[in-house]
Amino acid sequence: MTASARVHAMDFTQTLGAKPARRIQDLSPEATLAKLETLAHLLDSAFLIPGINRRVGMEAIIGLVPIVGDIAGVVISSYIVYEAKRLGAPRWLIARMALNVAFDGAIGIVPLAGDIFDAAFKANRRNVRLLRRWMERKGGLRPTEIEGTAVRLDG
Repeated sequence: MTASARVHAMDFTQTLGAKPARRIQDLSPEATLAKLETLAHLLDSAFLIPGINRRVGMEAIIGLVPIVGDIAGVVISSYIVYEAKRLGAPRWLIARMALNVAFDGAIGIVPLAGDIFDAAFKANRRNVRLLRRWMERKGGLRPTEIEGTAVRLDG
């Protein structure tokens, strides 16, 4: 192998002596909210149950494992509350979100009935919706829905 072939075979960053590139994360409120919406969808409504057309998520599936699954669901759901606090949400909103997670976790511990409730309550989607509404009202986020009355112009 010639010297030039070895240089081309080497990693470009090693050739220049540069540090490996780090992944840049977007920490803007919009990006964080989009990430939380994706997480809430995955946890609460990622899969469609055929026949009954009901959506469930990973939290309902891991909740089938007694106690450990329910604790894991509460821990993962608490991440959304943590991110809301990091975004500067007021105490009343954090408390309401934490109560949603606690209620979901407490009822979810009950065998079978708790799992059915967990599939129906969808605490994560509720919490992200609460956070989005607060961010829209605060002015830190453009609204997804336009308030007002629509008037048809063609007729």
